[in-house]
Amino acid sequence: MKIIQNIVPGFKLFDSLRHISKYKQEMLLARKTGDLEKERENILYCTSIWGKHILKTFDIKLNVTGKENLPDKGPVVFAANHQGFADIPVTCATFDKFQFSYIARDTLEKMPLYGKWIPLIRGVFIKRDSTRAALKTIDDGIALLEQGFSLLIFPEGTRKRSSKGGEFKKGSLRLATKPGVPVIPVSINGTYRVFEESGYIRNGMKVELVIHPPIETKGMDKATANNLAAEVEKIIINGII
Repeated sequence: MKIIQNIVPGFKLFDSLRHISKYKQEMLLARKTGDLEKERENILYCTSIWGKHILKTFDIKLNVTGKENLPDKGPVVFAANHQGFADIPVTCATFDKFQFSYIARDTLEKMPLYGKWIPLIRGVFIKRDSTRAALKTIDDGIALLEQGFSLLIFPEGTRKRSSKGGEFKKGSLRLATKPGVPVIPVSINGTYRVFEESGYIRNGMKVELVIHPPIETKGMDKATANNLAAEVEKIIINGII
């Protein structure tokens, strides 16, 4: 990572949180009073406003296809390939019809400021090098889905830092099949050019995002469920090629 080149972009990233901080107390109040609909509404405002602000700040040129495949409401599980950190603002800017959050690596929990925002917007941290901890995270995610919250998971488990995809974790989509919510495959291409390719944040990069038709999992038989990760992987990779 090139520290000098990232000083100004880094400041802009942290400063971007002031645009959504006004929703923090409203989210916490809604959570405290059990008003889940109001909580989801405020999470949606936060994520979509922040994502669009980041795209504008760094002049990320985003081309989205398949937005008509988004349902009018959740809960759903988005499953996407993971090329870079820019996947986060890109998906926040795109999925602006209903609330969603992330299954995020536990290392992000230590990130200044942002580490606090992930659980605030109903994100869940996952410890990928511990099978028991990962299973606990999936169960926590299922509980959120059953309350009506939507989640995005990166089944590869880590950033690939290129346009090449990685193998999806076979059990990752249990997150969707157990509660029986739709899976929406999402193909992302070009986000690695924003940061990972050079080691510093670059302006004006082009990114493509394809939203594929939902896959219903309610009533899905065990054999089909066991093969779901492979099917979703194929759909996503074909959307990049």
